[in-house]
Amino acid sequence: MRVISGTQKGIPLKAVSGKDTRPTTDKVKESIFNMIGPYFSGGFGLDLYAGSGGLGIEALSRGFSKMIFVDRDMKAVQTVKANLATCHFLDHSEVYRNDAERALKAVTKRGLMFDGIFLDPPYKKQQLERLLEWIDEKQLLTKNGFIVCEHGSDDVLAEDIGNLHQVKVETYGIIRVSIFKWRDE
Repeated sequence: MRVISGTQKGIPLKAVSGKDTRPTTDKVKESIFNMIGPYFSGGFGLDLYAGSGGLGIEALSRGFSKMIFVDRDMKAVQTVKANLATCHFLDHSEVYRNDAERALKAVTKRGLMFDGIFLDPPYKKQQLERLLEWIDEKQLLTKNGFIVCEHGSDDVLAEDIGNLHQVKVETYGIIRVSIFKWRDE
């Protein structure tokens, strides 16, 4: 596992120890960024099920200005911090140990909006549509922002969730990636 492109291209990333976290493969990560970027001129992002932090760190390497990383597992939080330090991104990040729903409530209270949101929950605990409903209802996504949902290939998300519209879906073996943006009025 490594940073695929950008300012920190090639830097290896640590994986979270144990079997509770499955990192996004380099192939899938590269495909995701080809769909949404591949590069950015600034931006504020949220990596909600951060794991090792690979998706958020890739976004920073490709030009995002700041990322918030959230994971409920202490080993994951420690791994994210170690990977951020290795990539020299600690000054561009906030890292929190929290569950997804409480984290969304916290960023809502802070009045934050994101240019990119990465949702990669454990496949057996699907709650993506509920999280997307919250993001829509609380308007946590900027006008031109995107949401990347990584989920099991047998899980099909609704095309429209509130004002969010699925603009792209790709399947990579047992993994499906769905990209959402605001629906054009």
